[in-house]
Amino acid sequence: MVSLLLLGALVAVVIAHEGHDQKPLKEGPQQSLWYNAMPLQAMNPSSLPGDGGTQADSVFSGISTFGRLNYFPCLASDSAKYDIAFIGAPFDTGTSYRPGARFGPSGIRQGSRRLNLYGGYNVPMNANPFNSWATVLDCGDIPVTSYDNTYALKQIEEGHHKLLTQAPATDADQKGLSLKNKTLPRLITLGGDHTITLPLLKSVARAYGKVTVIHFDSHLDTWKPKVFGGSPTTVSEINHGTYFYHASQLGLISNTSIHAGIRTTLSGMSDYDNDGYCGFSRIEAREIDTIGTEGIIKAIKDRVGLDDPVYLSIDIDTLDPAFAPATGTPETGGWSTREMRTIIRGLEDINLIAADIVEVAPAYDTNAELTTMAAADILFEVMTLMVKKGPLSGRKLDDGGQKRGD
Repeated sequence: MVSLLLLGALVAVVIAHEGHDQKPLKEGPQQSLWYNAMPLQAMNPSSLPGDGGTQADSVFSGISTFGRLNYFPCLASDSAKYDIAFIGAPFDTGTSYRPGARFGPSGIRQGSRRLNLYGGYNVPMNANPFNSWATVLDCGDIPVTSYDNTYALKQIEEGHHKLLTQAPATDADQKGLSLKNKTLPRLITLGGDHTITLPLLKSVARAYGKVTVIHFDSHLDTWKPKVFGGSPTTVSEINHGTYFYHASQLGLISNTSIHAGIRTTLSGMSDYDNDGYCGFSRIEAREIDTIGTEGIIKAIKDRVGLDDPVYLSIDIDTLDPAFAPATGTPETGGWSTREMRTIIRGLEDINLIAADIVEVAPAYDTNAELTTMAAADILFEVMTLMVKKGPLSGRKLDDGGQKRGD
């Protein structure tokens, strides 16, 4: 009953935005001025200089969606189909230091405005996630209360699960990896502080069962509540330093999970023992100096494999504060944006079913939007990985993400 009431509340809040799709203008009195406003399929590609009938656009204008994708209020209506959806979870009342990640979803969207300036082709990965077999939408944000953490986390779980279990645009009739043997779409969640990963994993577990987690972070986030926060109440036990402990206790994650980028201080070495009990192995940030990005990629793939469903969670504080200062708990000694993007690209062929990026707090960013741009660029790589892997039916695609013959 609680789940039904929550879902009803989500729909009621979101429905007010229905129909506000951000689509190119098609007609009007000033058509001669709209040199790049006509939809691509209506143009003659040979008339434009860019590949595939695309050219640089005025990306500083218009309402911001991730990468200027079309917006649809997916929580209010089931009429739009998608293979990959971006959804925001503006929650930050589980943080221990600097709040502000509730503005992360809007900040990341702002930072993503130039991703498809010239069409969005990802050169290192030889694919264009904006022009492929996949239908990709920005579904807006899950309505999240800022007054009740328990209720807010349930809102996130139910909103995410509704979108995760919709029939995708591609291969909806094909068998997939889910518990019901159905092919499902992929979701990429924009946080929010890292507490949101607990309700997201609850949602994923309802659809897929226990999953392996790849966790990029400077911190373990598997601390026992008595160690991290003191656990004065049951509500305070769930926060951005303990959510993986709870996920482990609930049986949501496999013991083939892995952290990468760790460089936190500890209460003692028993923290690492507890971390192992929660199902994780670790790659320390400093290991990049000895094994390089290729060694880190190999360690991750060796740990998680290429067959089982994998959930990817990225804390922006994996990056050194020189590259991403706008975060809740910054730690020096991190990776560069270039190193991080190289490592993400190296995860090709892993069976990613969903992902999140968290702890982007735009209020602490530079005027140049370094952190929000870094977050958006990292998700560009994640989105490309998903497109290149193909639909979760397992159907093989060409390297560039185009469909082969059935």
